Amino acid sequence: MSETTPQNSKGKLREFGLTTLSIQNKTTVFVLIAIITLSGISSYLTVPKEAFPEIVVPEIFVSTAYPGNSPVNMEKLITRPLEKEINTISGIDEITSTSVQGFSAIDIKFNFDVTPTEALRKVKDAVDKAKADPDFPTDLPADPSVMELNFSELMPVMNINLSGDYRLQDLKKYAEYLEDKVEALPQISKVDIQGISDLEVEIEVDHLRAEAMQVSFNDISGAIAAENMTVSGGDLLVDGVRRSVQVEGDFTSIEELENVIIKAENGFIVHLRDVADVSFVEKEKESYAREYSRPVVSLDVVKRAGENLLEASSAINAIIEEAKQNVLPRNLNVSITNDQSDMTQTQVEELQNSIIFGVLLVVGVLLFFLGLRNALFVGVAIPLSMFMSFLILNSLGVTFNTMVLFSLVLALGMLVDNGIVVVENVYRLMDEGYSPLKAARYGVGEVAWPIIASTGTTLAAFLPLALWPGLIGEFMSYLPMTLIIVLGSSLFVALVINPVLTSVFMKVGMETVNRHRTHLVSGVLVGVGAAFLALGATGLGNILAL
Repeated sequence: MSETTPQNSKGKLREFGLTTLSIQNKTTVFVLIAIITLSGISSYLTVPKEAFPEIVVPEIFVSTAYPGNSPVNMEKLITRPLEKEINTISGIDEITSTSVQGFSAIDIKFNFDVTPTEALRKVKDAVDKAKADPDFPTDLPADPSVMELNFSELMPVMNINLSGDYRLQDLKKYAEYLEDKVEALPQISKVDIQGISDLEVEIEVDHLRAEAMQVSFNDISGAIAAENMTVSGGDLLVDGVRRSVQVEGDFTSIEELENVIIKAENGFIVHLRDVADVSFVEKEKESYAREYSRPVVSLDVVKRAGENLLEASSAINAIIEEAKQNVLPRNLNVSITNDQSDMTQTQVEELQNSIIFGVLLVVGVLLFFLGLRNALFVGVAIPLSMFMSFLILNSLGVTFNTMVLFSLVLALGMLVDNGIVVVENVYRLMDEGYSPLKAARYGVGEVAWPIIASTGTTLAAFLPLALWPGLIGEFMSYLPMTLIIVLGSSLFVALVINPVLTSVFMKVGMETVNRHRTHLVSGVLVGVGAAFLALGATGLGNILAL
């Protein structure tokens, strides 16, 4: 005899194919739950965490140095020939060029449908074509530099400040020690020292002595330029191996510079020291650093794109503490400002608290309507959906940043809806006398398409953000992407995992929730919260202690 489809007062009960398949393969689903849980926790612990998302902007910068040329000549000889070839490239949104004394800079912004790698290749090809033109200068000190602008590696993630009763050169020495240590970290791209100038050689010519010895400024500059250069000495064949020979002529000390011969006539030799004073002086300041109105040497720490900000901050703090103990003077003040990891850490803790609070709130409310066991079926949807989302986000290479964390917290209030509808409907059918298996199959089949449609309409409200063009669109795209992943994960849990759990563990009948049990559960939560507080997890402990 064929099995007839059960009916209720509204007609035939329907099944949902995916749910029926999962109920028929319970062992596979339980294994899937374990995999999602373990992989999700691992992804959460290993995914890079940073303050802002890494926005890949197809923007290329071309710079060319040609010393001794006026801005007009730089535009005529360098900028315009390069722009002529670059303008032939497709996909360009905007070109901005600047020509100053001895330097040319061209900024090329591409449309976002052009990848940075493709944009870099196209610009390099255009620059090579411009260089091949016979009218393009051949005596440049270096070829035009073509580089991709990565905005995620332009802004420092923290500043390390050194101050105290020390000369700036002493502070610079300590800063350079920290610079070497911090730059060695794999998460760090570079460290820039601010608030102090490098030294340069100053040649102060005494015009009276120079006139007396009939020496002009051109004689001095020409003699120094002729001595301060490295020239090729050709090739040398040694034991069958041809080696290139170079004559090193760079100055290595003040004394070498002072001994440069400016003029030699009739046995009369004029050295540079005879007509000028040579000394080291600080370069003209290009940046200033202050802390509480006092001069300070500051280190700007720039993180590599895609690296974990929290790990980088922890490693830097460990380096500073080790340096304080073993290298730096006791009275040297070392402080950290503008640490973006503080905000990121706060957001991560808020996400943890929101997940825990969501589970407790859902279970606590449903506890009085479905009983503790059945309330847990809905409560489990929150961590499982989040674990699944962590796994997918990590596999897509998405970092935990401000936009992603905000989206995760926003989605927390939505992802329990599907689970509540499914569990309540299954509970209703079991209460009407259906077996757990049939109640799970027909209970989900009755509401599957409505909750799919409901989830779809929720996501449709955020989809326009994914179509936002330009730089703002790249930034905002993390919001709909994260919501789609989280709500899609919650839908999967409601249609695949919850039916299996209810068919195996759900019981019909209201569980008695007496005063003794309420006090017991509250005592357990307070005890666990106190334990977390004792271990230092303040935010998590506060939530659990509630």
